[in-house]
Amino acid sequence: MQDNSEQHVQYSREALRTGYSVDSSSAMEALVEAIRYHEWRYYIVNEPILSDTEYDHLFKLLEKAELEHPEWKDAASPTRRVSLDLTDNFTSVDHLTPMLSLANSYDENDLRDFDIQNRKLLKLKPDEQITYSVEPKLDGGSVSLVYEDDRLIRVVTRGNGATGEDITPNGMSLNSIPLTARFSSKGIWRAEVRGEALIAKATFTKLNEARKKKELALFANARNAATGGLRTKDPKETAARKIEAFIYSLSYAVNKEGQTQLDQFDSHYESLEFLKSLGFKVPTDARKKISGIESVIRFVEQWEKDRESYQYEIDGMVVKVDHRAWQEEAGYTTHHPRWAIAYKFQAKQGATRLIDVDYQVGKLGAVTPVGKLEPIQLAGVTVTSVSLHNEDFITERDLRLGDMVVVERAGDVIPYVVKAITDLRTGTEKGIIFPTECPSCGFDLVRPGEEAVWRCVNPECTAQQIQKLIYFVSKDAMDIEGFGKSIVEKFYHLGWLKYFPDVYHLDENEIAELEGFGSRSASKLISAIENSKQQPLHRLLDGLSIHHVGNKVSKLLTKDLDNLFELKEKSIDQLASIPEIGPIVAGNVYSYFHDPKNLEMLHALEEAGVNMSGNKEVVSANTSHPLYGKTILFTGTLHRMTRDDAQEMAEQVGAKNLGAVSKNLNYLVVGENAGSKLTKAKQIESIQILTEEQFLELITTKI
Repeated sequence: MQDNSEQHVQYSREALRTGYSVDSSSAMEALVEAIRYHEWRYYIVNEPILSDTEYDHLFKLLEKAELEHPEWKDAASPTRRVSLDLTDNFTSVDHLTPMLSLANSYDENDLRDFDIQNRKLLKLKPDEQITYSVEPKLDGGSVSLVYEDDRLIRVVTRGNGATGEDITPNGMSLNSIPLTARFSSKGIWRAEVRGEALIAKATFTKLNEARKKKELALFANARNAATGGLRTKDPKETAARKIEAFIYSLSYAVNKEGQTQLDQFDSHYESLEFLKSLGFKVPTDARKKISGIESVIRFVEQWEKDRESYQYEIDGMVVKVDHRAWQEEAGYTTHHPRWAIAYKFQAKQGATRLIDVDYQVGKLGAVTPVGKLEPIQLAGVTVTSVSLHNEDFITERDLRLGDMVVVERAGDVIPYVVKAITDLRTGTEKGIIFPTECPSCGFDLVRPGEEAVWRCVNPECTAQQIQKLIYFVSKDAMDIEGFGKSIVEKFYHLGWLKYFPDVYHLDENEIAELEGFGSRSASKLISAIENSKQQPLHRLLDGLSIHHVGNKVSKLLTKDLDNLFELKEKSIDQLASIPEIGPIVAGNVYSYFHDPKNLEMLHALEEAGVNMSGNKEVVSANTSHPLYGKTILFTGTLHRMTRDDAQEMAEQVGAKNLGAVSKNLNYLVVGENAGSKLTKAKQIESIQILTEEQFLELITTKI
């Protein structure tokens, strides 16, 4: 199957780019072979090159071509079967009922079309709504469990939909699969349930951490680790991977006479509740019975936004007509049930080519390699560059220029290179040589101590100066509205900015004369600069870019200060004695405040009117506030303040911000579209849930 792999990849990319028109039997054959190759990589090798969305589009091209030219259709076309994941390692067995695929949808219009189709099939009146059961589309390996006389007798993989692999010993090693279940309570003698085997995201992280300590190859993702674990020859290894099986349907149920027992369940949702009562693990947090397709659309779109908050990998939501009688009436195609559809989230992982590497210098001199990619769509965003972090990251993954690489948007935000696809190399790839000199100033790079990064230690390095200025005026530090990266760079190259105090000596008239500004824009910027002089002391300290001194550490260091210059009077031991401040941070702060150039710069800021006073009195005055000493967490969209502003207000009265819901949390403040954090908090009685308005009333309480 690896033969002509590069040809298949290039063919697929071209077909997806152009929409490809099949105009001959040989073109049809090439399309079929390309799809077979991608199926093999996805189901057998577990190393897909195409995203799910790209594969689906390629499959639809073939379906369309076969419809237009049935005379060219291959007797073994991929469209004649559901899927392919059989290997030679296990015995093949037939499913009691076929495990069909689901039709896919990618936007709200697809869901509306699905609803229209079902309303026609069911001959519903205009005012009749369909009730749907909506549940997460878990990203793992599909399994079928067969029970006879209340005992588990077989666990089978999905296989080709009609036949799967018997993995019973491995399946029985999973604690989430009951070895016995009282189906007989409903008169059922033989039952088949369907589910998905997967690994929780937190568990997957721990698995890879353990493998790294043992110097074993890391798993590429949780899905691969789960599907591979199902097929291992040692059930103990399967169990060790902490695989969980979620059940999503009761597909077959008969009594001893072979008569169906499914009719006693009026709805799909009811059958899942029955399975849950028997001890099966079924989706709960993201599962809901919903009337009307518009409400379904709102629900699935909200979960697309909240997908990262879910503790398991989900790549979409499954929408099913809930009423069983209506399911039977709607019926099936040879490929999928007409009454169910998968709403696919936009892909967050795919393969593209690494074409170049740039090197960026940070505010503390760290040199970061940035990979330049052939554009790829991931989770609705076109990704063209990705951080390669450091030299070790490149070496460990053996990344080379020209490689096809798997790229993922971690948390649907930050692009991340998972690995290189080494079997697609043609020999033209080139090694990546990390620079020995700063790409900005030419100084020799150094790698301090046990750090993973190379640094430029030239204090006059242009790139570092610009990055420090960009951070100083940013929202995280002095928060000067309208003073963005491009403006800092422009002012620096004009010679107006070099050090922090220069920010407070900019000339409004000169700014107004610049192209793209004008008197109004210049006035607004100068006003924002003037307002920043009164920022709290911790923001100023954070903005100085002292190594290892970020927002949190700055708050700890300034908590009991009357004036910033008091830090100069503290010894390293005194600084290190501050809770959560270690010797390394203490040493960095001590060195900074004993450098004459830094002190001269700080006095220049003071002369410019920048606040140097602490908030010692304010903090101590709030000890009797109802939030003092309490823990708090904010979730959802706040309308009367930003999340950062709310957290800062809470800290000013002595509250501590937490990052997750737990029994240690006292207050959860919920805004609009609060997701799984609210759901979890409702399950813990000790947590008090507040609206944004209630929080504001509490925060302004006079003591």
